[in-house]
Amino acid sequence: MFLLFVFNIKYELRLVPEGSTETQTGSSCAAAHAQSRSRQLPVEFEVVVAEMTVKLGVTMKRLLYRNCFKLTHCRYSTSVHQDSVLSAFRTICGEDGVSLGQAVREQHGKDESVHRCRPPDVVVFPRSVEEVSALAKLCHSHHLPIIPFGTGTGLEGGVSAVKGGVCFSLRNMEQVVDLHQEDFDVTVEPGVTRKGLNSYLRDTGLWFPVDPGADASLCGMAATSASGTNAVRYGTMRENVLNLEVVLADGSILHTAGRGRRPRKTAAGYNLTNLFVGSEGTLGVITKTTLRLYGLPEAVVSAVCSFSSVQDAVDSTVQILQAGVPIARIEFLDDVMMEACNRFSGLSYPVSPTLFLEFHGSQQGLEEQVHTAEEITQSNRGSDFQWAQDTQSRERLWKARHDAWYAAQALRPGCKAYSTDVCVPVSRLPQIIVETKEDLIENRLTGPIAGHVGDGNFHCLLVVDPNDTEELQRLHLFTDRLARRALALDGTCTGEHGVGLGKRALLCEEVGPVAMRLMQGLKKTLDPGNLMNPGKVLQLETE
Repeated sequence: MFLLFVFNIKYELRLVPEGSTETQTGSSCAAAHAQSRSRQLPVEFEVVVAEMTVKLGVTMKRLLYRNCFKLTHCRYSTSVHQDSVLSAFRTICGEDGVSLGQAVREQHGKDESVHRCRPPDVVVFPRSVEEVSALAKLCHSHHLPIIPFGTGTGLEGGVSAVKGGVCFSLRNMEQVVDLHQEDFDVTVEPGVTRKGLNSYLRDTGLWFPVDPGADASLCGMAATSASGTNAVRYGTMRENVLNLEVVLADGSILHTAGRGRRPRKTAAGYNLTNLFVGSEGTLGVITKTTLRLYGLPEAVVSAVCSFSSVQDAVDSTVQILQAGVPIARIEFLDDVMMEACNRFSGLSYPVSPTLFLEFHGSQQGLEEQVHTAEEITQSNRGSDFQWAQDTQSRERLWKARHDAWYAAQALRPGCKAYSTDVCVPVSRLPQIIVETKEDLIENRLTGPIAGHVGDGNFHCLLVVDPNDTEELQRLHLFTDRLARRALALDGTCTGEHGVGLGKRALLCEEVGPVAMRLMQGLKKTLDPGNLMNPGKVLQLETE
C-alpha cells in the first residue's frame, strides 16, 4: 500500500528519466514539469491515485500543456484534481456552462477549414467578461491552454485545440452594449454576429458594412482581421475597430484604447488595438469590440460586365478606381466559376471573366458613376454591361456572385469546398490568376476562382473529396505554391482568413526574421506560458 502525503490532490509523483532508477516525489505536477523540462528527456510517470497506478510515456513539451488536467479522454491526472478543476469551472459558469460531451467538444474543435478536427478537453460557456477573466486565471494557474470560439466560421483552423485544453465558447455574451448613433459607433460582445448587428441597427439609418460572407462573430472578425466584398470602399476590420476589451492570459482585463474610449483618431501611445486585431486569439480573448458605423446609402445600383480576358477585367478595375468612382464592391469570377453558376442557378451569363459592381450614393451621383464605369469597361473590350437599381433586379444581376460557393461545391456532389486566400497588388492580379489556373489544370484540381478584385484579394474554391488522402495532399501542395506565388509578386499569404495552423512558415517568409523575432517577443511578454491558442500564427521553440 502506498502512503499518500500530498493533501488535496493526494498522489505520489515519481519522475524516472530513461536509463535511471532515480525517484523523486513531488507535491505538484508543475514542479515535475520544471525539472523534466530542464532535462529535456522523455520520461515515464507513475501517478498513484487511490490504489490505481497509471503508467504514461510522454514528451516534456506535451506535458507542459496537459499538466494535471484530465477529463474523460485526457492522458493523465488524478480524478480528485480533475474534479476540483471542473468544480471550479462550474462555480464560475454554472452547471450548464461546462461541457465534456464528445459532440460538443468536436463541434468546438473544427471550423470550415481543411484542417482536421482537434477537440478541446472541455468547453466552457462564460456569460460576462468577469467570468472570462476568472476562467483565464484558473487556466493560467493550472497551465491549461485557452482556445477562444465565436461561431466556428473560420477558414484556417484557428479553433483547433492542438494542445488540448479549454475552449471558451463566447456565444452567451451576445449583448449590444452601447450604441451612439450621433457618433456612428457601437460596442458589442463576442456573441453578436454581423447580421445580428445590422438587424439591430435596421431602424437607425446606420449599418456595419464589413461582410466576409459568413455570419461571423464581430469579435471573431476582429481577431482574424476579416474583410470581404466591400473592403474597397469601407476597409477591413483593421480600419473599423476603435477599441477592444481583451482578457489576457493571466486573467487581467485590457482596454486597448482606454476604458470606454471611442475617438475616431488618436496619437496617444502605441496602437494596441491594431496589435490585437488579427492576433487570432494568441494574445488574449476579445470580449468587446467598438466599431465604426456608416449611414445607409440613399441609393444602390448593381452592375455586371463580361470580358474576354482577366487582363481586361483588371484594367477596367484600375481605371474605375483611378477615375475616383467611389465604388462599393467590385467582384471577379473566372470562366470556370461563371459556368458553374450558370448550371447551378439556371443563368445564362457568358462563360468568361466577369465583373460584378455595386455603387452606393445619392441618386444623381450614382447615375454619373454608372455611366463612367460603363464607358471604362467598353474601352477595355467589356461586353453586355447591365445595371439595375430596384432590389429584385439587383439581386438577379448578382445572383451568380451570391451563389458562387454553392455553385462551386455542386461541381462535385458529395465533395466539400475549401477556400484559399491570397492577396497581391492589383496590377499583379492577371499574372497570378493565369498561373494559378494553369497550376489547377496541371494538378487535376477543381478550383473556380472568385475575387475581391478592387484590392487584389482572390480565392480558389477547391472542391475535393475529404476522404481522398491523395487528393488532399495535392490540395495542400497547391495552396502552398499559391501562397509562395503571391509572396513572389509582392503580396501576402493571407488577405483576410488569417494565418491559423497552416501558414505559420509562410508568415516567416513574408515578414522576415527581424519581424518574426519581434512578434515572438510580444507573444512571450503577453503570454509567457504559451497558453493562448497555442500552435497558431507563430512557430515557437516550445512547440
